[in-house]
Formats: sequence, structure tokens, C-alpha cells
Amino acid sequence: MKTTRLKTSTGREYVRTPDECFVNLPDFDYLPNYVHVDGLRVHYIDEGRTDGETVLLLHGQPDWSYLYRKMIPILVEAGFRVIAPDMIGMGRSDKPIDIHTHTIEQHAAWLYELINELELDDITLFCQDWGGFTSLQVVAEHPGLFKRVLCSNSSLILMPEPILDIPQGIKREDFPIDPDAKLRTFEDLLVYVREQGFIKEDMSDFFDAWVHFALTAPDFKPSQNIVTDFGGIDLTEDERRAYDAPFPEEIFRTGVRTLPSMGALIDKEKNLSCWEALKKFDKPFLTVFGEYDMLVGTLKTQNTLIENIAGAAGQAHDRIPAGHFIQESQGPEMAKRLIEFISANP
Repeated sequence: MKTTRLKTSTGREYVRTPDECFVNLPDFDYLPNYVHVDGLRVHYIDEGRTDGETVLLLHGQPDWSYLYRKMIPILVEAGFRVIAPDMIGMGRSDKPIDIHTHTIEQHAAWLYELINELELDDITLFCQDWGGFTSLQVVAEHPGLFKRVLCSNSSLILMPEPILDIPQGIKREDFPIDPDAKLRTFEDLLVYVREQGFIKEDMSDFFDAWVHFALTAPDFKPSQNIVTDFGGIDLTEDERRAYDAPFPEEIFRTGVRTLPSMGALIDKEKNLSCWEALKKFDKPFLTVFGEYDMLVGTLKTQNTLIENIAGAAGQAHDRIPAGHFIQESQGPEMAKRLIEFISANP
């Protein structure tokens, strides 16, 4: 496969996954839409009534908007305009190849620019994983853009205690891909962390191992992570292919590899400032977490949001039988919960 390296006007190198990689993906026949953000082309799904309320669906890592294929048609049927972008570095969006590109603050800035480019307001936000860790900074700093927020298996990294207490200041260049690595696939990582006793109430050691694995493992593919979700998820071979489709070669996987280490490069002052602002967000704020998600879906994390954010008071917070990738295992149920949340908070 011949891959062309492209450059933005400011000199940032990136690659663009060929369109043929996205042909015949199961249950995902949506027309692509694109907008440029910071010189990079961002892909987004835009379905439903143009005059309907805007629902913004944000994914995390190592997936892309394909994660929302079970929710989108239900939300469209309910009369909403549904927008599901791919994070820069993921999905059909452009993929910078510099390993230092991805930080929480950069993705928050990109999201804010995307919202402005699409002229979105009165947004109902559904966020999960890194889609939440980044977007909740935007909610904190620009609350007027949002009408409601449903947060699932996510939060801010510091509230003010860290969700996962991992060493800070990682130098990504010290952890190149290792062709001789013993931990080659996500299944290998799971065997290792179990042997080390890292699967426990405090999952900080697990996440630290995940950070280093993602940077160095030579055979890691996103679908490996999806199927080994807490509680397990069954995917067909075609669905596995769809999750891996954006990343046909190593050069396309910088985002997949480096997003976890954003948690080891936290701007503490910025994050805590956003937490103080987020606590004052008094519009409807709902949490629906997966009870099997031991990583960022813990009861402690959920309760910290509920007990501190003004708009969380009186909402129908819940924990449902799901793991981390709650949109995959409980997509129709989460769409239903989102519709009920909107209806209850007009």
C-alpha cells in the first residue's frame, strides 16, 4: 500500500486513510462529511433533521464513530440531528504522525474549533472515555454552547484527585515500537496484568501498563481492545474489520498508540481550573455508567461527578450491566436513556 505523507500549512505531517478502507462496513452506510480544523480534515457523521435538536456523540480510544452505529438510527428516528465526529488521529479524520501531537488540551481545542466551524449550539452532549476527558474541558470553559450533558464512563482526569494515579511527564520517544516485544497483542497485556496483580480496585498500575503497551506493542489492533472489554463483547469478523479499518498500516496508528499516554501528560493547573468551572455547570448533567468498567467507570468516579456538578442534582443517574465500551454492548439502551434524558429536561 502506497501512503502519501501530507503537510498542513504550518508544517504538521499527517496521513489520510484511503476511502477504500471504509467500503462495506456492517451497519455503517452513512455518507461522510468533512470540515477542516487546524489545517486537518475532520470527518463527522451528520444525520437526521437539520432543524432537530443537536446531539453530539463523542468517542474515545482506540475506536471511532463506528462505535455509535447502534445509537445513531434510534436517535435519528426520534427526530434529532445527530453528529458523530472522529477525533483527529482516529476514524476517517486525518492522522498526524508526530508522537507528541496528542494531548487532552489539544483535543479540547480541536473540539471547540469543530463546534464553531459547524456553528453548533444548544448541544446535547453524549461523551465517553477520552471523548469525555477532552469535551468536559470544553463544557467547563464554554458552558453556553451546551444544553445538556450525558457522561458515560468518563470524567475529568483530576476532580481534584486523579481518576488514575499514574506517573506524569512520560517521554514518548523513550518508548518506540518494539518488534521483539513480549507483549504483542492486547490479549498478551491482559495475561501480564493479571499475573502482576494489576486487576484490582485501584487500576492505576493497569493503566500505566496500558500506556506503555500501546506505545510499544507491534501487533496491537483496536478490535483486540473492544472484544476484551470488561465483561467481554462479541464482534463478528466484519465488525472487527470495521474497528480496524482506519488503521491499515503502522503509520496510521499514532493516535491509537499515544492517546492513552495523554493521561501521563496532564496540565494539572488547566484541569483543576476546568473542574472548578464544571462544578458550576447548572444545566442537566446525567451519568449512566457501566457497572463492569473497573477503569474509569467506577462508582467513586461517578459519585464524584454527581455530588459536585450542580446540574447533576435530581437526575436519573444509573449503572447498567455494561463494560467500558457501553455504546457497543448497550447501544440501543443508551440511545433510549439519552432520549428519556432529553425529554425529561426540555
